Formats: sequence, C-alpha cells, structure tokens
Amino acid sequence: MAEKSSSSTNAPTAAAASGSNYSETERKNIDNVVEYMHIAYDPKRASADAVRHLCAAHNRFTAPTTFPGIHTCEQYAEDHAKVMKQVNDLHFVHFDVLFARDDRVCLRYTAEGSHSGEAHGDIEASGKHARWEASAIFRLDSDHKITEFIKDWNKLSMWKQFGWPINECLEMESL
Repeated sequence: MAEKSSSSTNAPTAAAASGSNYSETERKNIDNVVEYMHIAYDPKRASADAVRHLCAAHNRFTAPTTFPGIHTCEQYAEDHAKVMKQVNDLHFVHFDVLFARDDRVCLRYTAEGSHSGEAHGDIEASGKHARWEASAIFRLDSDHKITEFIKDWNKLSMWKQFGWPINECLEMESL
C-alpha cells in the first residue's frame, strides 16, 4: 500500500514505494515517474515543455479510449493541462499501488477535483466534486527516461460526477 507524503500539499511521493528493496535503477525510475506525474497533474506546471526532460525521444503514450489522438508523453501532459483548466484543483489523493521491476514502473492512483475552473463546452463551472482512480504502466530506458506510458482510466465515472455529457466518453477518434 502506498503512503502519503508529509508535505503540506499531501501529494504522494516516491517514498510510497520505500518498503521494498529496489535496485538503484528501479529507484531512479520510480523517482522520474513520480516527478512526471506530479508535473502532468499540476494545473500550474503541466505542459509538454515541463516534462520533456523526463521523456525519451520517440516515446509512446497509449490510452485509446480516453486520449485517442494523443501519442507521446509530452502530448499527454499538454492535453491533460486542458482538463485541469476546467478542474483547476485536480490533485492526487494518494498512490494506491506503486512498484518497479527492472525497466517498468506501475502505478494505481486516486485523484480528485472540482469543476471550478473554465467551462466544459457549454457547461459553466459548477463546483461539483469528483473522485476517480486510474492506472499507469511506464517503461523507462537506461537513462531513466520514459519510453512508454500506458494509461488505463475510465473517465465515465468522472464525467458522471461532474454532470458532463457522457456521450463524450463514448466517442472515439479513428485510431
């Protein structure tokens, strides 16, 4: 089970995986994944430029049902920033699972936020709160750069809690 950090924001940290005997490589991989996630989930910092130093050239992002047109880790951070303009207090509650083995880091997390920012289409900010879970599998290279990020998130739960049109969760661009 992952632990919360002791910081004032209560943001989860790589210490969540401290109970295991990780190699130096696995520890560095965990640290880079956690840094990437904290940037990508920070409404003030999320952008392709902010995560570029953590990503390998020619990396791959896969989440066809929730981010069908996004194909790199940098694109994901950029696109996620758009969601956070609407849910401008979006944050991690905790990392439920965080572990590494060789070049892989696996993460399951709980996040939450309120629709207190920009409008979602024609729906003005409602202040409605939502909480959801998602999983991520990362692969990193020998320089601890992210080469692959596979995200598993059913955004339907979040959309329902915010009262956003659920048909948006069912529409997919052609792959």
